[in-house]
Amino acid sequence: IWTVLIVACMVGMFWVRDDYAYVWLGLILLSAGNIFAEFANVSYYAMLKQVSTPTTVGRVSGIGWAAGYVGGIFLLLLLFVGLIGPEVGWFGATSEGGLRYRIVALFAAAWFAVSAIPLFLSVPEVPAQSAGRRVGFLESYKVLVRDVVNLWRTDRNATFFLGASALFRDGLAAVFTFGAVIAVSVYGLTSSEVLIFGVAANVVAAAGAFTGGLIEDRVGPKPIILVSLVGLTLTAIALIFVYDTTAFWMLGLALCLWVGPAQSSARAFLAHVSPPGREGQMFGLYATSGRAVSFLAPTLIGVFSLIGGDRTGIVGIAVVLVLGIIALFFVKSPARPTRTVK
Repeated sequence: IWTVLIVACMVGMFWVRDDYAYVWLGLILLSAGNIFAEFANVSYYAMLKQVSTPTTVGRVSGIGWAAGYVGGIFLLLLLFVGLIGPEVGWFGATSEGGLRYRIVALFAAAWFAVSAIPLFLSVPEVPAQSAGRRVGFLESYKVLVRDVVNLWRTDRNATFFLGASALFRDGLAAVFTFGAVIAVSVYGLTSSEVLIFGVAANVVAAAGAFTGGLIEDRVGPKPIILVSLVGLTLTAIALIFVYDTTAFWMLGLALCLWVGPAQSSARAFLAHVSPPGREGQMFGLYATSGRAVSFLAPTLIGVFSLIGGDRTGIVGIAVVLVLGIIALFFVKSPARPTRTVK
């Protein structure tokens, strides 16, 4: 259902022309698409146990996250070569009326829809549980509070992890969200250089996620997350004192190297601690807790940028990551599954 709605929002973007009269249509479609994507991710993440074993959760999560980066890179390059870069792109598309970018939206919709088909055909479905009593909008928040209170009483370690991950995931999101802004405003990268850096960043992040997933199955997810967060923090601090473009490339890619494994292992950690049959509920709380503090990194980046300029905005990202590291020290590693020898 969510996939169909996301694709519909993407297709709808084709009718958004580069005219101010269409701004609200574009904003509504983008907002709705992001909301549907959040809902879809809850179920998608909850399926992790269905396609892995207790001893391969990290590896499967890492491969999945890395594949996402690689797929995004391939589509980006394909569309840049065929539609965005040339003066006249495929199907005679030009910038008139924003046509080249509107066609990009159609390609993205088709890519997303076709890529989802193997998942629906191949992944075995688990039996549905009782839907329970239907509640209204306001009542749903009461249910959410009861779920959190019940989780606190029955599994405080999982509750601590939800809080810690909400903090450091906000820092991880800020790396990609504000990375391009900082690259242009602080280090003077051109739009084409930002695109090339984005491709390189995704390649490095994919390699980090894949490698981290392989190591995680041997050492557990918490060490991978901690090492990644420390690496991110130290690299972010080093970027504050860098003025050379070459040095920015080196440290910027190093920053992205740590993002992939932190994201992948955080998902795997929650899969390990989720009670059987309650994966959807746990990843729903995972998404909710993340959104609850999503204002933190942007606010701190804005505050530090006002104090010392765009360069010091990086401090805001580092502060959020440090808070996540501190919170993670109160979280116990999930029980390690025993490997059977055949």
